Amino acid sequence: MLNSLDPTQIVALAAALGWASGIRLYLVLFVVGLVGRAGWVAMPEGLHALSHPIVMVASGLMVVVEFFADKIPWVDSIWDTVHTFIRVPAGALLAASAIGALDPHGGGIGTLVAAMLGGSLAAGAHLTKSSTRALANTSPEPFSNIGLSLGEDVLAPGGLLLAFLHPWVFLVLLVATVALAAWIVPKIWRFLRRLIGHHPRPAPSSLQQPTRPPSLTMR
Repeated sequence: MLNSLDPTQIVALAAALGWASGIRLYLVLFVVGLVGRAGWVAMPEGLHALSHPIVMVASGLMVVVEFFADKIPWVDSIWDTVHTFIRVPAGALLAASAIGALDPHGGGIGTLVAAMLGGSLAAGAHLTKSSTRALANTSPEPFSNIGLSLGEDVLAPGGLLLAFLHPWVFLVLLVATVALAAWIVPKIWRFLRRLIGHHPRPAPSSLQQPTRPPSLTMR
């Protein structure tokens, strides 16, 4: 059991919060609040609000809503589109709140950098998630959506756990994940653009000249 976080764990936690927020924001909020409330880890002061009972009830309800909405084809893409404006700033705020333990004066350069990196990681994870979901929605079967969603249900809290227990391993894997996403996301969007732009054009109909009625010749 962890009692306090060393600087490496705090940095890894800030990165994990930013990255995981782009995938499962409400699950991240609930898990961090639960860990802090149970006393398993001495969370940075900036994250204590997540352990408040009202915040935990609200985040827990949203976890349930997102769990089902994220597994319905096309509903998941609509959900992702709406949360573009929620996950990114939330990831920035959570990362800044976590790194505040290493920036005791508050508002310093460390907090600002953490907010920028946290928001960037959230944006990258969100873009990767929404891109793969859009690709999966091109298939008529729903099982790929459900499989991807279940994987994300495990991936986000798993990343947080790894950041707590093995921060250096998490940071190395995070760099590899970001590099993989930067390589594969453009390919997905190029494929989707080709797919959307490929519509069979109807054969041009031959325009028939209007026939004139036979003229009556005067004899």
